[in-house]
Amino acid sequence: MLSVLAAFDHEHPALCLTDISRRAGLSLTTTHRLVGALTEWGALERDESGVYHVGLRLWEIAALAPRGLALRQIALPYLEDLYEATHENVQLAVRDGRDVVYIEWLSGRSAVGVHIRVGARWPLHATGVGLALLAHGDPQLQEKYCAGELASFTPYTITDPARLRRVLAEVRRSGVAVSDRQVTADALSVAAPVRGPDGTVTAAVSIVVPHADAQVPVLVPAVRVAARGISRALGWQP
Repeated sequence: MLSVLAAFDHEHPALCLTDISRRAGLSLTTTHRLVGALTEWGALERDESGVYHVGLRLWEIAALAPRGLALRQIALPYLEDLYEATHENVQLAVRDGRDVVYIEWLSGRSAVGVHIRVGARWPLHATGVGLALLAHGDPQLQEKYCAGELASFTPYTITDPARLRRVLAEVRRSGVAVSDRQVTADALSVAAPVRGPDGTVTAAVSIVVPHADAQVPVLVPAVRVAARGISRALGWQP
């Protein structure tokens, strides 16, 4: 059943039975049985053309995740304040393994284009929020990450482990992460960690602006204020 659900992603939000079977690596007979059970339960929905979509029952269950909708609701007022002050892309993300997962994104019409949507994943080293989360992660996680493959998206993406270690050390020293043109060649992001009640970094907030107009010294205080506000709302007391 998990293989059936995993067949759906942002590039494939709607699938016919044959496509689900192929992407899940299951026989058509098995797929038909599992899809029927998932549809009856509400995890999948079938439209009039016979195409399947993710069902609202999964959204209902996912809303209970403490690092998902619950965190988003607490953080949203601070994200909105940051957006109103800048009218640029504002993002909230958490770590999942080697990836950063975006749980909220606010954007204006004139904001720089980003390859981000709620639920999107990107490698930790390539984004501001990812660097903030990785820098405050367990040292063993950092070493394991640096020893793995560092995917490249632009000529500016960090792909050298030694350089990544230096960047992470600077993030810990300064309290903010700056990702300059690592995902797209026209965008720069500034991120700060969000802490839970015990001081552990649980999320990160960032602002993404056009590289050509970026004023990092101006952006840093705004992002820090938003991150600190969310942290306090979560119960953190510095």
